[in-house]
Amino acid sequence: MVTAVTDGVKVSVEVTYQAEFSSPHQHHYVFTYKVNIENKSNQTIQLLRRKWEIFDAAETPKIVEGNGVVGQQPILEPGESHSYVSGCNLKSGLGKMRGSYFMERLMDGKSIEVKVPEFQMIANIFHN
Repeated sequence: MVTAVTDGVKVSVEVTYQAEFSSPHQHHYVFTYKVNIENKSNQTIQLLRRKWEIFDAAETPKIVEGNGVVGQQPILEPGESHSYVSGCNLKSGLGKMRGSYFMERLMDGKSIEVKVPEFQMIANIFHN
């Protein structure tokens, strides 16, 4: 698990290689990642957008942007957290991701860019 804190917002990420959904002989590797976002600040915040940088050893880097996370734009009061699970497919068994969540402090409308720590995606293709 990797963790980063930006402006009182803690982001933790845990990655799992999904061997049962992967086909290494077809260059298809599936990973899931669980993200936990914890508001350790004293302000209510809302996650509005996300931006990911995806690096795959077999391809050129990709940037993926969109609103919210898995269809949600959660509001987090101080002390609250939000978790979700998402996934990424790679053509190689080796890659990494990092990114940002763009949030807003609801009290004053201030925009906050919260860093998502870089995490590795490494397929364990030697075990069944």
